[in-house]
Amino acid sequence: MHHHKLWIFANIAAIILSIVYIWFLRPHDSSILITAQFLSQIGVILFLININMYFIFLVIRKTSLRKVKISLAKFSRFLMKWHIKIALYGTTVIFGHALINLFELGPVIGFNHLKLLSGYLAILCLLFTLFAGYLRHKKASGFRRKFHLITAFVFLGVFLFHMFVFI
Repeated sequence: MHHHKLWIFANIAAIILSIVYIWFLRPHDSSILITAQFLSQIGVILFLININMYFIFLVIRKTSLRKVKISLAKFSRFLMKWHIKIALYGTTVIFGHALINLFELGPVIGFNHLKLLSGYLAILCLLFTLFAGYLRHKKASGFRRKFHLITAFVFLGVFLFHMFVFI
């Protein structure tokens, strides 16, 4: 199996798992908490779109298929124009998700529950990722590219952990 097919499968699986977990394993009666779930689902999709930029560039570098390189290069040029906007939209919906859950769930489950603690950590990692992205945008360098990449993958790991912590 080609690595890019495995990555596509992993992305589809992550979205399906998040849908099943958010909507079927963690249902809520409260419309405000359902709004928070909807915002989290949008955030998951937006952040997965952005994290995939790394894998698009990886396939461009690693593949020997000229057609694949050309089509992915064209697609990545299009997607990079939206990368910052997607990150800011994702951050906005995640802050909405966080605020709702902080005020609605915090008093019920406790502000030091693992779900909320991992959420605090996810927000902190997201802010580091945005800062690293801002630095990279202002002046590109190998260090800034790697710093943004590392913070993005740490954020991905923390937000996936947060997503699957049971309440």
